[in-house]
Amino acid sequence: MKTKITEMFGIEHPVMQGGMHYVGFAELAAAVSNAGGLGTITGLTQKTPADLANEIAKCKDLTDKPFAVNLTFLPTVNAPDYPGYIKTIIEGGVKIVETAGRNPQPYLPYLKDAGIKVIHKCTSVRHALKAEKIGCDAVSVDGFECGGHPGEDDIPNMILLPRADEELTIPFVASGGMADARSLVAALAMGAEGMNMGTRFIATKEAPVHENVKQAILNATELDTRLVMRPLRNTERVMNNAAVERLLEKEARLGANIKFEDIIDEVAGVYPKIMMEGDMEIGAWSCGMVVGLINDIPTCQELIDRIMTEATDMIKNRLGNLLG
Repeated sequence: MKTKITEMFGIEHPVMQGGMHYVGFAELAAAVSNAGGLGTITGLTQKTPADLANEIAKCKDLTDKPFAVNLTFLPTVNAPDYPGYIKTIIEGGVKIVETAGRNPQPYLPYLKDAGIKVIHKCTSVRHALKAEKIGCDAVSVDGFECGGHPGEDDIPNMILLPRADEELTIPFVASGGMADARSLVAALAMGAEGMNMGTRFIATKEAPVHENVKQAILNATELDTRLVMRPLRNTERVMNNAAVERLLEKEARLGANIKFEDIIDEVAGVYPKIMMEGDMEIGAWSCGMVVGLINDIPTCQELIDRIMTEATDMIKNRLGNLLG
């Protein structure tokens, strides 16, 4: 299947793996890329630029296909060494970067001068238009269904994607609620050039996370995520668990007086213990409503092959037959 995204990134299928903290390691990125999609290494999971250089080299040993590095720009006092990470990405020969978080404009010239394609993650049309204006090559449009940070507008993809299609001139992929062939065909119908899957790729054989995490996804339904940190205007969709219930109780009790320090135990530094050690009750971890559509743990190759086979059949036969 050829779309503007497959041609821009030099990939076979319009399926991208989103950058996920303590999930987007070389093993997963390479498996997705080898299956014809676009795998993504999560840059800030690597504690230093040197660590990222090693992870890029490892990914290159595992695949000769294109892969991306995600770089999230955080609103923190002690910012990561972004120039160092960008230098590492350029020297590592990576040709695709997924940016997220704050406006990437200060760093775009370095990436563009190195011939790197930049796809920026956006949760609103206005942010997508800003990304287009500053020179991003594509955007990932994240609907309210998505795991992680859905923004503060609460617009689901059935509205957000067509609106993006009306306004943007650069290509975009759909993110949030993406899991299967139905997701891909629907995204294409609404103007997207592909889809970006996060949660679905956690439940794959190659995802380097604890088996407890994969089983939690399989056991969950679409009713099992919660929105936290809304009072702080830093909303995050997470899997419900004991820590999330504690966090929500604090939010209800403290109301407008809540500070980040009040919930730090539930959200700070918990990812290694969850993803690596499988302690599923210790803290909040990003997860999309799409868990309701995830019922198995295939290899990345099996997953992407199934998506593309079923999407082709859906377009040619089911939809085609509606026209008589």
